[in-house]
Amino acid sequence: MSLPTLLSPVKNSAATAKVNLPVLGMSCAACAVSVESVLQHTPGVKAATVNFAAQTVNVEYDGQTVTPLDMQKAVQSVGYDLIVAAENAFEQQSEAQQLHVEQLRRRTIGAMLLAAPTAIIGMFFMDMPYANWIMFGLSLPVLVFFGKDFFRNAFLQARRGRANMDTLVALSTGVAFIFSTFNTIYPEYWHQRGLHPHVYFEAAMVIIAFILLGKYLEERAKGQTSSAIKKLMGLQPKTVQVVRAGQELTLPVGEVQIGDIVLVRPGGKIAVDGVLTEGNSFVDESMLNGEPLPVEKRATDPVFAGTLNQKGSFQFRAEKVGSQTLLAQIIQTVQEAQGSKAPVQRLVDKIAGIFVPVVMGIALLSFAVWLIFGGENAFTHALLALVTVLVIACPCALGLATPTAITVGVGKGAENHILIKDAESLETAHRVNAVVLDKTGTITQGKPAVTDWHWFQAEPLYKRLLLSMESRSEHPLAEAVVRRLEEEGVLGRPRLEQFASITGQGVEAMYEGRRYFVGNEKMMKNRGVIIPASVEQTAAEWQEAAHTVVYFAGTEEGVLAALAIADPIKPSSHEAVAQLHRQGIEVFMLTGDNPQTAASIARQVGITSFQAEVMPGDKAEFVQKLQAEGKTVAMVGDGINDAPALAQADVGVAMGKGTDIAMEVAAITLMRSDLTALPKMFRLSRKTVSTIHQNLFWAFIYNLIGIPIAAGVLYPAFGFLLNPMLAGIAMALSSVSVVTNSLRLKQLKL
Repeated sequence: MSLPTLLSPVKNSAATAKVNLPVLGMSCAACAVSVESVLQHTPGVKAATVNFAAQTVNVEYDGQTVTPLDMQKAVQSVGYDLIVAAENAFEQQSEAQQLHVEQLRRRTIGAMLLAAPTAIIGMFFMDMPYANWIMFGLSLPVLVFFGKDFFRNAFLQARRGRANMDTLVALSTGVAFIFSTFNTIYPEYWHQRGLHPHVYFEAAMVIIAFILLGKYLEERAKGQTSSAIKKLMGLQPKTVQVVRAGQELTLPVGEVQIGDIVLVRPGGKIAVDGVLTEGNSFVDESMLNGEPLPVEKRATDPVFAGTLNQKGSFQFRAEKVGSQTLLAQIIQTVQEAQGSKAPVQRLVDKIAGIFVPVVMGIALLSFAVWLIFGGENAFTHALLALVTVLVIACPCALGLATPTAITVGVGKGAENHILIKDAESLETAHRVNAVVLDKTGTITQGKPAVTDWHWFQAEPLYKRLLLSMESRSEHPLAEAVVRRLEEEGVLGRPRLEQFASITGQGVEAMYEGRRYFVGNEKMMKNRGVIIPASVEQTAAEWQEAAHTVVYFAGTEEGVLAALAIADPIKPSSHEAVAQLHRQGIEVFMLTGDNPQTAASIARQVGITSFQAEVMPGDKAEFVQKLQAEGKTVAMVGDGINDAPALAQADVGVAMGKGTDIAMEVAAITLMRSDLTALPKMFRLSRKTVSTIHQNLFWAFIYNLIGIPIAAGVLYPAFGFLLNPMLAGIAMALSSVSVVTNSLRLKQLKL
């Protein structure tokens, strides 16, 4: 489906239309709610649903009452934007997002460069000549330009009667800056009253710089979602060869119609779903079933969009096109799963929503009480109390509580080859009580190999003959045999005569007047080769363990060798499953493979719950089912077929040797493709979350003690009024406590 088609209004009736529009400016779940709300209250709009992951909104509206331009104006009124142009809208959105991230990067660098000297002067050289004026000059650009979005967002939140972290940042840094500016311009006001005019430029600047850094890292990581969808879309070729009226035409894939005969050449991608009508080949369907072995295709067999043809050529009749194909359904499932997860509002924002009004109330109350009962210097004490309360309530420690722990936790994960791209997933992982493992490439190596062989006549010539025959074979298992022989150091390939491939059985060839065969049991029987009872017993044991058995024989020599081929289990898989069980986590296995192989693999690694012959959508549904039972689910996979389930899971974990799409949909990647890193990741999450909770305690303990003192509760009894400078020191101590506590994570042994 082309982008213009996607964006053009779809008429459902004479008046009702639907349109899918890109949204600009959304940075959190609350933004998505705001866009949704303003559109739903726009006259003529019947329904609006925002997909925060895809940064789009689906709108159903009355085309006679409202237009997309009207919707754009409504969304712009609350600080966001829509792209309503049909042509290249999603490209425009991508460019706008990249520009926003780049602007945020520049603002972060600018704020850091100015905050550093401000902090150094404020902490160590506050008595140098013109120190306050220098800090004022350095701070003004940070507040007015680099940190302007905090004040803009705080204003927009206030208009809707809300408060969040931006409100707290804008309030405390704004008051600290204004108070410091007043003290710089007119220090005599305090000198006349016997007080020193302290300034807090450095505190305000450091807060803005650090929180900008956190926002930049978050926005940069968020771009991975849409790129995964684009790569999924890229699996479908842009053009296709179609036979119409006896002529071969090259058409855009969007023009393929049901019933068209489509040509597929060796190495080509299949464009739409259909049924093979002529020719045969092997097709790589790993994106659907996750299995490493290509599937043999003959007449009447189904083929699917996005899969990759290997060596043969064939024609097929198109039966599903556009949004009806299995690939399109996978893309839709990934988008819906990413957008439908209940967004977890950050703990700091929740706290700030309560904390900000409380602090403002205490500050204003203390100002009013001092103004009424303060006596001779009522206004001076009232102003000092107001500023001191706001300074000691400064969100520096609160803003550092989560990101410092996350930063150290992410670094600790990297040391252990665990790449964590999404802080929310690291926070969520400690609650996981169910893990769903894909089989191929996750529990197993994901590549067929000769796991065992038995030679009855071990002459070097026979190994060279086998190498020569399998080198010419097109069967996927032949590559595993060639690889094993080459690893054994077998060299030289005898010249074969009359080589032939027998579909569904194997290959045969002549060498020096003698005929040799490589294939399955059916081929041996058809060629009159007698398999000894001892060989049959060994083959039966291999088959019981879900191995594929291949025989090498000659008409005169009989059976020369028997080989077992399988996808080997990773050495670490059994131990990883055992560790997960010890952590109290249920483990499930899903695979597109047959039930016999699935049961064998599950038994060998200690998994009791598994499902075989599972399609991509079934995996996502299985995850949904576990979530409906109240479980917090982690999905671990490596293939395109795992992408919907990875997106649906509470925590998506990709294997490092998997597909790019799996790694981009997942928030966590095990770089060594070693499952023993999974229980380590859960231990790291539990410790990181525990550290965050401790940090929040340290962030607030100073406030709980300091705010009442700053308000003046000790003055009536002890004549003590907290100096704003001491409030700044208390704020700094809370930040130091938070950072120091987070650094303890570096000593954690996983």
